Amino acid sequence: MNPAIKCIGGAACIPKLYNQKIAYNMMKRYIYIILLGFFLLTGCNPFSTTEKPNIILIFTDDAGYADFGFQGNTTYKTPNIDRIAKNGVRFSNAYVTASVCSPSRAGLLTGRYQQRFGHEYNLPGMENPEVTEAMRGLPLSEITIADLLKENGYVTGIIGKWHLGTHE
Repeated sequence: MNPAIKCIGGAACIPKLYNQKIAYNMMKRYIYIILLGFFLLTGCNPFSTTEKPNIILIFTDDAGYADFGFQGNTTYKTPNIDRIAKNGVRFSNAYVTASVCSPSRAGLLTGRYQQRFGHEYNLPGMENPEVTEAMRGLPLSEITIADLLKENGYVTGIIGKWHLGTHE
């Protein structure tokens, strides 16, 4: 028997090199389809010379899915947030990594599960003398989304509640 022939299932004999070429071409085709789909769905154009987009990340505590006008709520008026939602990119299927504010903020800003760097609970109260300053927040060694954006020419800032410790 020819060594380039591989029998599959004992019944059909198909040349081995032919199968490898088909598999390679199919894999290449799938990668192209996935990349094309990604670019079409996200509106990204890898060949574009336009400026970097503005990024506004709104993170709220204790907000439910239907607490905003753009989600159908008629009780609370949120016209500014509704306008941002209408004119920007909205991500509506996501989960926070914790049920309380400080750990979920740490998880969002670092892109890591906060248990991996010891921030799985809300910040301990200042009245407990056994809790050191180092235990009161996001470790300075953690890389945040702001750090990565700065490396790529963005100017970053935060407005509102920090609740990630007292580190500078």
